[in-house]
Amino acid sequence: MDRITVNPEQCGGRPCIRGMRIRVKDVLDMLAEGVTEDEILADFPDVEREDIRACLSYAARFLDHPVLVNR
Repeated sequence: MDRITVNPEQCGGRPCIRGMRIRVKDVLDMLAEGVTEDEILADFPDVEREDIRACLSYAARFLDHPVLVNR
């Protein structure tokens, strides 16, 4: 997860790719809209394929939390 950085002085403290001003959320939004990895890489030359996968992994870890259900 060293590819995802959080800096309170950058992008409002939101998670970014390797200290750049490319937010994890932006990459996830593009993927959700159907933009391919290759298109993202072409539009953002500083982004690497491993960065995109790190964004997905970060999101998966962030959402992996227990849900308590009262019965």
